[in-house]
Amino acid sequence: MKSKNHNVLRVYRTKAQAKESYDKISRFYDYFAGAFEKKYRNMALERCNIKRGEIVLEIGFGTGHCLKQMAQSVGENGKAYGIDISSGMLEVSKQRLEEAGLLDRVELQCEDALKMPYKDNKFDAVFMSFALELFDTPEIPKVLAEIKRVLKPNGRLAVVSMSKEDEDSILLRLYEWTHKRFPQYVDCRPIYVKQSMKDAGFGIAHREKVKLFGLPGEIVICVKSS
Repeated sequence: MKSKNHNVLRVYRTKAQAKESYDKISRFYDYFAGAFEKKYRNMALERCNIKRGEIVLEIGFGTGHCLKQMAQSVGENGKAYGIDISSGMLEVSKQRLEEAGLLDRVELQCEDALKMPYKDNKFDAVFMSFALELFDTPEIPKVLAEIKRVLKPNGRLAVVSMSKEDEDSILLRLYEWTHKRFPQYVDCRPIYVKQSMKDAGFGIAHREKVKLFGLPGEIVICVKSS
């Protein structure tokens, strides 16, 4: 059966353009996007249920709010890692973690998650908040394959993302129209979250639909089979 992902819009800007854009807005990101994302990223992080002593990773950590919570959750015997394409975001996150006294529990990398610098079976959990939908459509299976590689057997993947499941939504169609015509300003687009994870071979442990100011979204928790 043909995957539904052929209906997902492409990402039109290059990685270099994305990096440049996020570097420029890193100091101001929380003012216009942070408030929109906060409720849902916190919901997804709670569902991920990070425990003391675990080794965890956030992909696309942005300004570091979730990474800070993850570092608090793993405690002194755990470790949190973060990977993001933007050096500007890394500097903002580093400052946030330093002010919280948590920098010694965190290791940050400025890299593309398509090829992560981590060994196989390293992490107990991987977290992505409004990041998976930033990858181009052919890249999504590759990112999920990399996540499977670095996750331990029975490790957890938690994703919150814009969703294309409710294709009859007028707001969703309007958003996609805007994405196609103004990709330099509207970089992310809705994807099939749960289906993408199933296609990648993950077991679905939890899934819930949410509304992101009227736009459809999904929180999905899945598990790498042992």
